[in-house]
Amino acid sequence: MTSMAYPWPDGKRAALCVTFDMDAEAAVLAVDEKFSRRPSIMSHQQYGPVTGVPRLLAMLADLELRASFFIPGFSAERHPGTVGAIAEAGHEIGHHGYLHRPPGLIDAATERSELELGLAALERIAGMRATIFRAPWWETSTATFDLLLEYGFTCDSSLFDRDVPYRLGIGSSELVEVPVSWALDDWEKYAFLPDPPTGSGVIESPARVHEMWWEEIQAYVEVGGCCVLTMHPFLSGRPSRVRALRGLLEKAATVSDLWIATVGEVAAHCAESEVPVHPLALPTIGPGPAEPVPGS
Repeated sequence: MTSMAYPWPDGKRAALCVTFDMDAEAAVLAVDEKFSRRPSIMSHQQYGPVTGVPRLLAMLADLELRASFFIPGFSAERHPGTVGAIAEAGHEIGHHGYLHRPPGLIDAATERSELELGLAALERIAGMRATIFRAPWWETSTATFDLLLEYGFTCDSSLFDRDVPYRLGIGSSELVEVPVSWALDDWEKYAFLPDPPTGSGVIESPARVHEMWWEEIQAYVEVGGCCVLTMHPFLSGRPSRVRALRGLLEKAATVSDLWIATVGEVAAHCAESEVPVHPLALPTIGPGPAEPVPGS
């Protein structure tokens, strides 16, 4: 099946997911907990839940759009009122680790603990059991997907290999994968901290980001794909950036062929559709020729 043949609902040609990773302090503390004693850096991260999220929620309400918010458990505990406001507004809430530690760079016991602590925090504060997962830094491990199945997750949004959602085969089981792209992440456009060193050193103008992302959305419509915008409230919650984002989403809403949906809505549709199962295919390095990836 090619992306052009993807069975989007109601005659739509493509999909757009508007997503936010509310990392707050956790994104920096995962690098080193010593940053907890540096008020300027912590306030930089706190801008997201304290100032950015309320502004973004107001914009989304004006546009009558539902978004997906991926929240580390630590961030939920630090900002329960903000999480409550997200839930009350009807937005989707997904799991994003506990202290934003990337599964691919921690041991198995820590990964399990991060998953459990994050689940407990979201259940306690948001009043829901998360079934959608996004790995911190989009860095999964070889154990991640077995853990997700064990804890009842139905969807992941951390991999990069396709333009459309698909059923990810894990042994004899599966979950839905809604792929992502660094080109659609505001971290690569806006992020800057001198310490810990963050970003390329170039902070893009919102007008330029609007232009780049509009080109991406148009291309996803052309190929029949799923465009997953990934933003961080401490970055994209700044005034000029929200203004640019509003303009982009207003423009996207005029595209009749584009289905604007949450990650969970896209995953539920994929799970009910006749789409192929693609197994997780990691390379094995050893003697002899490399094993081909199925279907490629």
